Amino acid sequence: MNGSGVLAHTDLAEGSFFLYDRNVCDDDATIDTVNRGIMKILLCVPMVLALAAVSEISLSQQPLLSPRDSVEISFDGMKISVNYGRPSIRGRKIMGGLVPFDKWWRTGANEATAFVTQIDLVLGGKRIPKGSYTLYTMPSAKQWKLIINKQTGQWGTVYNPDLDLVRIPLNKRMLKSPVEKFTITLEKTGKSSGLMRLVWEKTDLSVRFQVKKDPNKIPR
Repeated sequence: MNGSGVLAHTDLAEGSFFLYDRNVCDDDATIDTVNRGIMKILLCVPMVLALAAVSEISLSQQPLLSPRDSVEISFDGMKISVNYGRPSIRGRKIMGGLVPFDKWWRTGANEATAFVTQIDLVLGGKRIPKGSYTLYTMPSAKQWKLIINKQTGQWGTVYNPDLDLVRIPLNKRMLKSPVEKFTITLEKTGKSSGLMRLVWEKTDLSVRFQVKKDPNKIPR
């Protein structure tokens, strides 16, 4: 005990050190009760940490609702690629519901949908210089438009229309059976031409493109 009436107790076997105020704990029974309470708290801490770790592992093992995916094709070794999130229908109304009409859409999920071309393109009649872009769309009950935007690396909910490169009308057809996961494909239709498709629920959107070859390139 020190001069202030506080008893210092060291338990070398347990490696613990406790302080007791004799003004509060004025007998050994009270001290033992306090000691047991402190020990219970200390024993609970590892259990809480263990449960938190198990919960974190369990969450990390759950499948993502909108997993990331990529698609690419190449022309003479030059790649064209799209990296996007793939949401699922999961019993919801998509077109005109989750994806409202007449309002821009991120065209995927989570991070912005990345579009990279290593070669100049003519997409839907519009020239697209080689480079990195973000894809958005403007859904409509009648005429959808594909938006090629010059901003990159942002979250999908960030959209600056001032950075639009072009807006391109999309061809639309309705499917008989719904497609559960949002899907973007790039398909070759010739040696220097292709088709981009965006499909979800019963909506199938597409636009044709051609590669614009470098006139200064010497044929091999």
